[in-house]
Parts: sequence; structure tokens; C-alpha cells
Amino acid sequence: MHTLGNFRFKKINSDYLLTNDVGEYAFIPPQDFNNLASGCLNDISLKETAILEEKGFINLSAASLRLENKYRSKNSFLGMGTSLHIIVSTLRCDHKCVYCHASAQGSEGKATDMDRQTAKAVVDCIFESPSKAITIEFQGGEPLLNFEILKFVTEYAHDKNKAAGKDLLIAVVTNLSPLNDEILKFLIKNKISICTSIDGPHNLHNKNRFSFCGDSHAKVVKSFKRLQKAYLNRIKYRPNALVTITRESLRYPKEIIKEYIKLNLDSIHLRPLNPFGFAIKQQKTIGYTADEFLSFYRKSLDYILKINSKGKVFYERTARIFLSKIFNDDDPGYFELRSPCGAGIGQMAYNYNGDVYTCDEGRMVGRLGDDAFRLGNVREDNYNALIGKEALKAVCTSSLLDILPGCSNCVYKPYCGVCPIYNYVTSGTLFAQAPNNDRCKINTGILDYLFDKLRVDKNKKIFKAWLLAHHGSKTV
Repeated sequence: MHTLGNFRFKKINSDYLLTNDVGEYAFIPPQDFNNLASGCLNDISLKETAILEEKGFINLSAASLRLENKYRSKNSFLGMGTSLHIIVSTLRCDHKCVYCHASAQGSEGKATDMDRQTAKAVVDCIFESPSKAITIEFQGGEPLLNFEILKFVTEYAHDKNKAAGKDLLIAVVTNLSPLNDEILKFLIKNKISICTSIDGPHNLHNKNRFSFCGDSHAKVVKSFKRLQKAYLNRIKYRPNALVTITRESLRYPKEIIKEYIKLNLDSIHLRPLNPFGFAIKQQKTIGYTADEFLSFYRKSLDYILKINSKGKVFYERTARIFLSKIFNDDDPGYFELRSPCGAGIGQMAYNYNGDVYTCDEGRMVGRLGDDAFRLGNVREDNYNALIGKEALKAVCTSSLLDILPGCSNCVYKPYCGVCPIYNYVTSGTLFAQAPNNDRCKINTGILDYLFDKLRVDKNKKIFKAWLLAHHGSKTV
């Protein structure tokens, strides 16, 4: 006598996709699905019965210990403490990108530079986190314009870590424009992980990322190649790049990918626009619908799969994150695809003046004059005080997929997550109905694409090769 476990389902082409809470999945034909849904479990074919039993859809006792361990591993982040700490060392920037989420200021003056006293208090607060792994990530503005604070924080953090013994990583997100010999030497000496933005070929990049210092594309490519050479034997810390997709970008899926391959990169992260900072004001000129983005994304992934079919391992990072959640027993550490999300409990953002926010998106909302996601200030609050704030509790609660309409019964619940700050900005409430917004449509569309491709063995082989590829910087 067979027993039925909990599952969610969706029809993809001719078959039904089943998933459960530990992320196991199975495709079964309509007749077997009808028998499963109606409780006629003994009428399911022997082949499908064996698959469903192995993955915990039926006869749970047979696989219970393995499933319990998998569930525990996938949710182990819940007790780890805040691991990613984003420091905004300055709001100054020598670029004016059309989609700037940070609402950066001009490069003159130092009114928005973090000072040493504040920086020391930030690092002291960071090391109060119980997390065994700590990543300190500099953002801005352009963090290299306040290099002295980057230098101070790095050296002070390493000194504190002699006693703390944490797995410490220092990272910087930079446009590379201020890079010089002194900065490069310091970055290499301190094993600092570097991420920059390259939006595609010359004309597209320069249209998206205007620089006050001349040809942005030429400068970033030159500096990036210099970094690649300098970091050649430091695989763990090798420089990486991100692309933000604007309306103009939608015309060039192949050209953007070719630019990354030309730079000897093994991956690309095709990120849609977020409704923060300058991007809100520019939405009419640089924005697009979820369907338009998904059309671009599918064309891009089709081209990437074609590249991989010829023997080169090159992957798209959003797809790789989802695939990691589909195939692996542990969490890949991408905070926007967790339940609850990583705001506060996974990451915190420290503004130049010491104000602390649930996450960098929360800080971006603060730049617009709304401090709904401000937790406090490092001069007044320690880590325990910050982690106990009501704003953080609200963000955690509102990102629990189990209680959200449209998410709790979604077939993709084991792999997905919501961003309460996105919901707050786009709908005015933390508890927005996710199926009504573009973020949900994009995540669902990408997962539809991936699971459809997973039905073909050669694609599954390519996808699994992506999971074995080195991921590079933790800054995604």
C-alpha cells in the first residue's frame, strides 16, 4: 500500500512537473499524474513509482532520513548569523549610469565620505555577528574614491580577525576608473575580490554607463584586463563582472555574451533592472516589461547552450543559482532567493554616516527619504540591538513563502524567494501578491525555461557541468 507525500505541480508541455519542500522534482505523464492526484497510487507505472518513492513523493518513510538531512542542509543558513556586510564608503562617483540604484553623487567634495571613526565602529559591529564566515563588500558611489577608508577597514578587519578566526573575505564593487598602481598593489596584497560592471560592447556600455572621465568602456576593459593579469594565479579572488539589462540591451543578446567571452570570462549575470534610485525616474526610457526581458533571456540562454554544446563551459549566473537549488543539498548563498530572504539575517548595509539598513536595497529606499528599513546606527546600536529591530522582523516575516498567497502553493517555492523591499517600492506594502509583479513573472519564466530544458538529457549534462565550474567572486 503506497502513501502520498506533499507536493506541488505544474503542467509543462505534455507532462506534469512535481516538486516538494526539499527541492526534489519529477516529471510524470498525465495518466500517472491523474492516478497520483486521485489517490490511485497502485495504478501508477512501476517506473514512475520507483522515481516518486526515491524522491519522497510517495512512501515517505523509505527516504525520510535523507530528506530530513537535505531539508536541514538547505535551511542551515537560518542559524548562521549575518555574513554579508555591505559598506558604502562614499556616495561620490565619476559615472552617471542611467540605472544607478545607489543615487550616487558627483565626484567632488567629501560630505558623503565615511570617516575613520565611523568605519571603526562599523567593523566592530560586523565582528559581533556570530557567522563563521564574514564578507565585507565595499559599494558606493565609487568606493575607490575613498580609498583611505577601504584601506583602513581592510587592515582593521584583518587585525580583528586574528582573534576572531572567521573566514574573512574582502570584496569591492567598482567601476575601476580610479584604479592606479598603489590601489592595485593593495588589492592584490590583501586578496581583495573585485567585481565591476561591463554592460556589453563599446556603444551599449557607454550609453548605459556615462563617465565624466571619458570613454567608460575603454577604461574599464583596460583596467579589467590589467586585473586579470595581476590575479592570474589567484583563482578564488579573480575579478568578475556584472551586466545590467536596459531597454537598449534587449537588442543585443549575442553581442553582450560575446563581449564576456572575449574577456575570457566563464560566466555572465543577466540582471534585470531594479526599481531603485535613478532607475525609477528613468523607467519610461530604459525600462521594459517582464515578457520583453524573458524573450531576451531565452534568446541569450539558447545562445549560451549552443556555445556549451561545442565544448566550452560558459554559464549564466541566475540560471546557475536556480540549478544549484534544484540539484544540490546546500544553499548557494544568494539572499534574494531564500525564505525568509537574507535582509538583516544574511546581509546588512552600512551607510557612509553609520546608519544601518536591512540590506542594500533598504538603503536605496532610504536614499529616497524613506527610512522604513533603517535599523539604527553603529554609534548607538550593537549587532544584537540591530538584529532585534521591528523593521528586520517585518522583512523576515513578509518574505516567508509558506504564508504568502500565490507563493505557498507554487511549484517553484523550493527554489524561489521574494524581496519585500521590491514589493514595498512597487506596491506600497511588504506583503504584495508576488504573482502580480514583474519580479515573480521573471523568476517563474526563467524556471519554466530551465525545467523545460531539463527534460532533454544533453541540456541536463550541460547544466550539471555549470555547477562544477568555479564561481569566482562571492559578489553576485
